[in-house]
Amino acid sequence: MSVIERLTKASHLIDMDDIIREGNPTLRQVAEEVPLPLSDQDILLGEKMMQFLKHSQDPVMAEKMGLRGGVGLAAPQLDISRRIIAVLVPNPEDPDGNPPKEAYALQEVMYNPKIVAHSVQEAAVEGGEGCLSVDREVAGYVVRHARVTVDYFDKFGEKHRIKLKGFNAIVVQHEIDHINGIMFYDRIDPEHPLAVKDGMLIIE
Repeated sequence: MSVIERLTKASHLIDMDDIIREGNPTLRQVAEEVPLPLSDQDILLGEKMMQFLKHSQDPVMAEKMGLRGGVGLAAPQLDISRRIIAVLVPNPEDPDGNPPKEAYALQEVMYNPKIVAHSVQEAAVEGGEGCLSVDREVAGYVVRHARVTVDYFDKFGEKHRIKLKGFNAIVVQHEIDHINGIMFYDRIDPEHPLAVKDGMLIIE
């Protein structure tokens, strides 16, 4: 049984054991485009990836399944070298602690996503980035574009173009890096990991 066959079985819930870690060669490969129209298997894989992210953000399910919280997952992290990513970015509570009107700032499974335009301004997350495939903390600013325009296909085979900024842009860039064989720490300046370039946006 292939990896994708195992992961897309109706009874299977993706967990941390399914996620490969740094050092696995699949993480360094440029993933293959997903043929259109999408196969049922590719659609189901995307749905399973989104289900994992929802479970990882649910305190009860995360504890029960032993999951680390995640806002994005790419197919290569599951040892499947295909250009599929899932992103699930929750909206924060308001200053009074009330839940947001919309639960998620970004919720999408993207097939063959591609950055088609980006800002000159750079950005980085204040506390650095983490990755479900990296079981260690890596200090330093991961320098990315502050704003990006992304083309992708949804599970119905329809093409979309979205403009993203701030944390949403960072998350999608992190996942697109995965399908291009790039790890987040490749973007940290090894000699000056905490240097802030002129005009660089620091996202809290």
